[in-house]
Amino acid sequence: MPYKTHLSVLQWSASLYPSQPVFYLPDSSSDGGSQQRWTKVTYRKFLDDVELAARYWARTLRASGIAQRAVVGLWLGGLTYMDTLHIFGVARAGYIPQLFSLRLPNPDVIYELMHRANAQALIYDASFESVVTNCPTWSQVAVDLRKVSVEDTPLPTIVTPTSEEDTVMIFHTSGSTSGSPKLVRCSYKWLDTIIAKAGHISIPCRPSRQDVIVWMGSMCHIGQTLTLIGALQHGTCIIQPTAIAFSSDELVAMINFCGLNRLTQFASFLAIHLRNSREDARLLAMLQGLDEVLYAGLPLPLDEENWARQNELLLKNLFGNTECGAMLISIGGRGQDSAFLQPIPGTKYGFFPVTPAPDASQSETPYQNIHTRLLELVILSESGDCPDPSLRSADGHFHTGDLFVEVAPGKYASRGRDDDWIKSETSLRCDTKAIEDNARASCSDLIAECVVVGNGRPSPTLFVEPKGNVDPEKLKKDIIRRTRHFHSRRYVHERIVSPNFVVVVPKNSLPRTATKGNIRRRAVEEAFKAELDRVYCVTSSS
Repeated sequence: MPYKTHLSVLQWSASLYPSQPVFYLPDSSSDGGSQQRWTKVTYRKFLDDVELAARYWARTLRASGIAQRAVVGLWLGGLTYMDTLHIFGVARAGYIPQLFSLRLPNPDVIYELMHRANAQALIYDASFESVVTNCPTWSQVAVDLRKVSVEDTPLPTIVTPTSEEDTVMIFHTSGSTSGSPKLVRCSYKWLDTIIAKAGHISIPCRPSRQDVIVWMGSMCHIGQTLTLIGALQHGTCIIQPTAIAFSSDELVAMINFCGLNRLTQFASFLAIHLRNSREDARLLAMLQGLDEVLYAGLPLPLDEENWARQNELLLKNLFGNTECGAMLISIGGRGQDSAFLQPIPGTKYGFFPVTPAPDASQSETPYQNIHTRLLELVILSESGDCPDPSLRSADGHFHTGDLFVEVAPGKYASRGRDDDWIKSETSLRCDTKAIEDNARASCSDLIAECVVVGNGRPSPTLFVEPKGNVDPEKLKKDIIRRTRHFHSRRYVHERIVSPNFVVVVPKNSLPRTATKGNIRRRAVEEAFKAELDRVYCVTSSS
């Protein structure tokens, strides 16, 4: 039985839902915000446009001496319908897309990644025309496909893989290793599993009506690719917003004009609407009326999540990464277990302990999490979504580094990543995420962002980016005062009880990942090593 691909899913859905809208595209003549309007693209039109793109790129690449099955780099924003046509069109023409986003502004990094993938060509966004110089391969700007003529060009036959391990597309990780992202080669077997998982995630809320969701992010990353593949399987429609961080006014317009019933956003953007809804009863009522509010990429700030659940929003948390796509999804609904995560059906995962089992004699400790066994999520080699062997560990499995506790049989709660847990100089573990969550919740009016570091040090240190112009010394004291009760319940090696262990830095100065904007804990340790040395030197001598 042949493996499913995004192309075969599109062909199937276009035959089943030809006249239904697959996209709502923003009308450029609209004023934006609450007055924004959109135009429809049907499933049949989408397939026709993909085949037009395939004809164009087959003719253009063949004329340049680039054979089918070659890797073709696409350096695009990935946020528009036209970008989607280029990505699907290159694949439909029989080539292997290697996808880059606009968040990699240095062409040298692009060229290095292309070299590692043996890419033979580069298609790039027009805005990069002045940047793409000395490209080591054939290159061309991504043309406006509405203006090309391909009537005399036959549609290529769909390429059939010779092996389930043949590469169908290549992504890259949002974080970097040794200054460069990792290549994520996606096989036909892997994509087939991703499609099955996407189908489980996107099951319609109301079978009697078409679901309408919103574009999450760049098509050059797995999140939006997964969203689109899942939508296609169920005849769902996707709204393209005017910006990924769209306003709450535009959200209202999506609900009223497009019939949005499932909000799909990265957590940082969803949090903006949640904060706005606290002051806007109409917005809150619209959020409460949605069939689902799904967030991914990052955890919601704890106070925002609690507030949303208290106000009966139907939250769902999708947990995943670039290497494996979606892995876990929360139960949802309004029950007490609604936030618990479960593996997506059809997968084969392990949850392997990284700390000893709790000692029953210490179960009454005031800080229970220290005595709860941490489990690492491991994608077993027999699971279809286990990534390329080059990304696996020596045991043949893929170790995610994501930590959980089992809160009920087969149900889990996230406890951050392995690098969220630093070790003190005596090798005692410290949960940095818990400290950060408390600081954000206790000092939301003072702190724009924060991170806890101190690996191998006697105790942790909190780095803070403040909101507005503040007196750093006063800010440090305010943070210590507001978080004192929380730290009083922690072990000595986990406490931050002195302003000496709070470091105030300029806004946006902490190192972050390129795509999601996550603060890179290890990079902070390295960039501010001299500052940390001074902190511990001063405190040890005082």
